[in-house]
Amino acid sequence: MSQQAEIQIRSAAVLGSTMAYRETGAQDAPVALFLHGNPTSSHIWRNILPLVAPVAHCIAPDLIGFGRSGKPDIAYRFVDHVRYLDALIEQLGISSAYLVAQDWGTALAFHLAARRPALVRGLAFMEFIRPMPTWQDFHQVEAARETFRKFRTPGEGEAMILEANAFVERVLPAGILRSLSEGEMAPYRTPFPTPASRRPVLAFPRELPIAGEPADVYQALQSAHASLKASSYPKLLFAGDPGAVVTPEFAATFAASLQHCALVRLGPGRHYLQEDHSDAIGRSVAGWIAGIEAVRRQLAA
Repeated sequence: MSQQAEIQIRSAAVLGSTMAYRETGAQDAPVALFLHGNPTSSHIWRNILPLVAPVAHCIAPDLIGFGRSGKPDIAYRFVDHVRYLDALIEQLGISSAYLVAQDWGTALAFHLAARRPALVRGLAFMEFIRPMPTWQDFHQVEAARETFRKFRTPGEGEAMILEANAFVERVLPAGILRSLSEGEMAPYRTPFPTPASRRPVLAFPRELPIAGEPADVYQALQSAHASLKASSYPKLLFAGDPGAVVTPEFAATFAASLQHCALVRLGPGRHYLQEDHSDAIGRSVAGWIAGIEAVRRQLAA
C-alpha cells in the first residue's frame, strides 16, 4: 500500500458519544462516504478504501453502536442512526460527497440523498434495503426468511442474537463465499463481547421494512426510494450472483428503473460483497468517480 493510501482511524465527538471512522486520500479531493450495514463496521471497506483513495477523500464511519464507535443508551432504531450520521456529517464539515453503501448503509444513504440531494455527487450501492411488501420479497432463501422472522420475535431474537451472537457468528460468514481468517473476523467480533453489547445488532433486523412494519421505517424508505427514482445524480449498482436480498435479475430491473444508473455484475457473491470482491468494487468506484469528476471539470471550464 502506498504512503498516500494509508488508512487513519479517527474519532469524533457526536451527540454525547463518539463515532469512529477510517480516513484516507487527499483532503482536497471530493469526499467519498462509505456506509456499512449489520453487523459489520468500516472494517468491511478496508481493502476498498486504498483503491479509491487516489481519486477521493475517503471517510468510512462506524455506525453508532458498531465497530469502534460508542454504545450510548439508545434504541438503535433507524431514526437513531439517521441522527448520529447526520451529526457526524456536520461535525466533519461534509457538504458534498459520493455515497458508497451496502445493506443498512444503503437505507441511510437513500434517506440522506432524499433529504439533501445537493450533497450527493453520486451513489454507489449493493445488496440494498427497500420497502418489501411481503416476506417473499425479503430473501431468496426460505431458511433465511425464517431465521429473520425469529430475530423479530420477542424472546427468540434475544436468545439468538444477544446470547448466541448468531448474527456475527452465523449470518455474517454465511453471506460471504470465501472463509475469513481469524484476523479478519476479530474486528467483527471485538465490538460485541457481551449480550448487552449486541443490542445494536438485534435492533436492525427488527427495523427491516417488511409487510408494512415497522410503519415509520417503511414509510421513510418508501419516500426515500421515490426520491431515488426521481433523482438525476450518477448511480452505480453492484450485483452478486445469486446475491442475498438482491438477485442479479432484480438488480438489472432496478438499475433500468433509475436515471443514470450503471450496473456492475461482480459474479459469484451473496450479501457481504465487499469481502469477496474488494478489488473489483474498489477499482470500479475509483474509475466511476474519476470519470464523473472529469466531466464536471469539462462542464465548469
